[in-house]
Amino acid sequence: MRWGEPVRWSSTCGGTGSAGLGCGLYNRDMRNSLLALGVCALMLSGCQKQSQTSYDSLERTGMWSSTLDELKALKLSDLEITQLTKLKNTGASDDLCLALVKAARAHKHEFASADSAMDLSRAGYSDAQILEMAQSDQMDILSTEAVTLKLIGLSNTTVQYIIHRRIQGLPTLTSEQIGRLKNTAMSEKQIIEIVNEGLTDQQAETLIARREAERDHSNTGFVRVHGRRPH
Repeated sequence: MRWGEPVRWSSTCGGTGSAGLGCGLYNRDMRNSLLALGVCALMLSGCQKQSQTSYDSLERTGMWSSTLDELKALKLSDLEITQLTKLKNTGASDDLCLALVKAARAHKHEFASADSAMDLSRAGYSDAQILEMAQSDQMDILSTEAVTLKLIGLSNTTVQYIIHRRIQGLPTLTSEQIGRLKNTAMSEKQIIEIVNEGLTDQQAETLIARREAERDHSNTGFVRVHGRRPH
């Protein structure tokens, strides 16, 4: 260095060309990192806002805050919130809504059976009966049959007995087969006896076909008309 020449201050970005290049890369990486963090923050804010909005829609159904807190702890999905909102709007109790979600989670899936629960309720099934089907993870499978059994006109005791057999996986008659037996004038007591025999589907169809044939034959018997003999 020559006498009188000004002294250069050292810095991170000063010096050789390679040092300047390193500084440029560092600044670029920092800008990219900050940009990524900003995007993540915006996405997180959006998700939180969406989640809050979804729970607000469920709250508008009149659900108690204590029940909402329990549901939030379960981290409901958007699908579950939609399902519960639909169910709650039809008059379902908080306890049933919460219990149905817990039953679904116990079987490792989301709650997506609001329609089945509503159909069962409209058919006259109690919350306890609906929950029993849900806890067996068969509500969607059993709901149509259960509703049809009510429409056939069976007593509550008979309906409950048949549904319990279905839940337990025991052989029983379908609602369609039971309806056909009733149309042959078979009593509920006789139907229960047939159910208890544990007939296979083929055996049940054979029995029903025989009774239907007997009924049809009895309705076509020759009836003699009595009248005055001609003179």
